[in-house]
Amino acid sequence: MTEWYFAEGQQRQGPLPVEDIRQRFQRGQLTLDTLVWREGMAQWAALRQVVDELGLQTLASATTAADSGGFDLRSDYQAIDNGTAPLPGTGALSSSPYSAPGTAAMAGHAQPVMGGEVVYAGFWKRVAAYVIDYFVLLIPGTIIGVISALALGAGMGAAGSGESAIEIMGQLVSGLLNLVISMVYYTWFHASRGGATLGKMAVGIKVVRSNGDRLTVGRAFGRYWAAVLSGLILCIGYLMAAFTERKQGLHDMMCDTLVVDRWAFTDQPQLQRRELGVVTIAVLVITALLALAGLVLMVAAIGFIAKMAS
Repeated sequence: MTEWYFAEGQQRQGPLPVEDIRQRFQRGQLTLDTLVWREGMAQWAALRQVVDELGLQTLASATTAADSGGFDLRSDYQAIDNGTAPLPGTGALSSSPYSAPGTAAMAGHAQPVMGGEVVYAGFWKRVAAYVIDYFVLLIPGTIIGVISALALGAGMGAAGSGESAIEIMGQLVSGLLNLVISMVYYTWFHASRGGATLGKMAVGIKVVRSNGDRLTVGRAFGRYWAAVLSGLILCIGYLMAAFTERKQGLHDMMCDTLVVDRWAFTDQPQLQRRELGVVTIAVLVITALLALAGLVLMVAAIGFIAKMAS
């Protein structure tokens, strides 16, 4: 194995293996102007002349950039080599897009980063997020509703209640439980650090205040009931998001909220995307196909019933 020497003042240091030379260069103990020598060389040479032989191409480029006013990446390379580099997703500029990182923390959470462009979530992204959330809630809601209805039916049956009363009460309890589950789901996720339900996370959007702040539990709770109102008026409150300047539905206007791209109000606003995205398109296509299949089945059923009645 080749061993190297380097000059330190008037002293010759070495012999050292190539790896030791690399580590000293990474730590800044050696520079590109440091004189080095190995057996077989006619004379001492500057380190920059044997960069390729020592495998210092990347490190030398980093040093050159630093000398010309760029970034000195040698400490980063050293951290990677010795295993102390931060894990992906933990660096200063790689925080979660749902955390709204800021320069100072107040009220227990980071403040939004202002001044960057804000991309508002379009109508179809919001529809796709709602469809995903619907199916997320459908499974646990159905299971809990069936269990509660069976338990209630057994109890009322033992008390001598009629089948009609049991059926009506079971439907009421099931509907009430599903309403509570939905309310807790939307309130908790919208008031969470990310400000997004599972559906919104999937399509890459989130809910914030008009100034980028995170929603409080009270505001998220109020927004849920305002969204219910948007649905009760023939969904006109929801459709407003397709036509208003900042893509706000009626419930957003009532509660001073915005639905924006997940990277809005963060330190990386350039990562925002205006296009629908693969997840949104896939969800919309599947939803359209399911709706079409349902319509065909309904028409077929009506035709079958009409034929049987004739």
